[in-house]
Amino acid sequence: MKIIHQLTEMQTYAEQQRAIGKTLGFVPTMGALHEGHLSLIHRAKKENHQVIVSIFVNPTQFGANEDFDQYPRNLEADSALAKEAGADVIFSPIVSDMYPAHFSTRITMGKIAEGLCGKYRSGHFDGVAIVVNKLFHLVNPHRAYFGQKDAQQVQVIRQMVEDLNMKVEIIACPIIREADGLAMSSRNAYLSEKERVSARLLNQALLKGRQYVKEGHENPEELHQMMKSFLENDPQIQVQYIEILHPNTLEPVSTLKTPLMIALAVFIGNTRLIDNTVMD
Repeated sequence: MKIIHQLTEMQTYAEQQRAIGKTLGFVPTMGALHEGHLSLIHRAKKENHQVIVSIFVNPTQFGANEDFDQYPRNLEADSALAKEAGADVIFSPIVSDMYPAHFSTRITMGKIAEGLCGKYRSGHFDGVAIVVNKLFHLVNPHRAYFGQKDAQQVQVIRQMVEDLNMKVEIIACPIIREADGLAMSSRNAYLSEKERVSARLLNQALLKGRQYVKEGHENPEELHQMMKSFLENDPQIQVQYIEILHPNTLEPVSTLKTPLMIALAVFIGNTRLIDNTVMD
């Protein structure tokens, strides 16, 4: 497996692989790899000749008082996991190369980035858009793989790709969960043992929501209140949002008719966790 740090080296490698007819699958990550990330690499390996995994903790998507400095970083361990999963290249650029002192370009994603997490993390998805845009230009992949856990991020990137006529296929892969249903996340490592027990309730709330819809109820507000009460019955959980939306447009639905997505964000102690479920 090859490890690349320099931007020009990454561009040259991608150009050479494309020139000999290789298809490139790309898995962008911030490191702290877990089984969710590895499932993306496995999928990319099945569908492409070469799999490139980026590991880059992107400063532009972290707001003030967020966890940029604390975010776990271990390139050696991540590289070993990625290699075992089937990665051919690790691309780990340097922050000062990605964002030199004179860097001034911005991308504003508009309405699709304003709800859900965007409402509480100002500028977050603009930061995601600029780094993914740069990575797409550097790696030039045929396909890029993202986890459905970050559902709004997937739709933001799809919007950017469509708006800017980028020739990359965006593939959203299923959420990978722990045995008790908690969606895998690098931030799960922040949870204390007691908080980890409370975190199981997120998936339980989503399952209750799915059942509520299947039973034929139609009022989104009643579903919202039912889920909020269930979660906040645990004193460790503070609900930031519960939203019932169309899974593609992220517009709120007026009635519980499929397709729909139930998305939530909570704080457990100081740790912010998100999860969602889509009903087709």
